[in-house]
Amino acid sequence: MLMFLKAAGIGGSILAILALVIYLLNTVISLIAFLTGALKILVVLVFVAVIVGIGFMVLKSWNEARRNRD
Repeated sequence: MLMFLKAAGIGGSILAILALVIYLLNTVISLIAFLTGALKILVVLVFVAVIVGIGFMVLKSWNEARRNRD
């Protein structure tokens, strides 16, 4: 019984703190990975929106030019 209490003392506390720090770092890395993935998706969506907007403006100007010719 004395050995069990000794294992749960300083050494056990250090191991528990080390395990918590490792878990915290793993969680932070996962959060950063999620945020960078979300940022990549956001950049792609903004790029698609810009391309669609440019296409819309080109089609609109073609229609106006065709109306002005007629």
